[in-house]
Amino acid sequence: MALKFAVNNSLSAVTSLPTAVPTGSMTLLQTQTASSSSTIDFTSNIDSTYDAYMFKFINLHPSHSSYVDFTFQASTNSGSSYGVTSTSSWFTAYHLENDSDAAIEYNAASDQAQGTAFEVLCDNLGNLNDASAVGSLFLFNPSSTTFVKHYMSETQYMGNSPNTLNPRKAGYFNTTSAVNAIQFKMASGNIDSGVIKLYGIS
Repeated sequence: MALKFAVNNSLSAVTSLPTAVPTGSMTLLQTQTASSSSTIDFTSNIDSTYDAYMFKFINLHPSHSSYVDFTFQASTNSGSSYGVTSTSSWFTAYHLENDSDAAIEYNAASDQAQGTAFEVLCDNLGNLNDASAVGSLFLFNPSSTTFVKHYMSETQYMGNSPNTLNPRKAGYFNTTSAVNAIQFKMASGNIDSGVIKLYGIS
């Protein structure tokens, strides 16, 4: 049997694929832009439509006079309250601009063991004029009434040292109730500027 190879001309002629061919997609569900915002709340579009959701952070800048943590928490009552019990882990890589220090370390101050506080996504985010945070947060199967709700994030931001920081956080909200809202905020002060986008992943 002769093998057939696709070339650019034949690929460009393809207008649809058979339903048996999985393609996967990201669907933009909501975009919120911060403007001296005390919180950014996503109280809709988190439901059973998708098995996974992704938040994208784009150039988040704090209004705090020094450095501050960027945080999030979940709700099971459509945003009436936030404080779902969570267990998490956290480690980060960092490097100072002047090359005086660099390391990869676990940060126990930014994790929780069955706590209800807001989870830290950026530890000591700088407030320098050119400082900001970018990254992603994944939330898996939030509508399940059988399993806990796993999440994981990666962020990249500039600290006041000045330095670059690249932390990874992972954990789970220890509830079998459906999680249907997420709130983001700085631990102190407002989110001065930036964009957060919510995608559904299929």
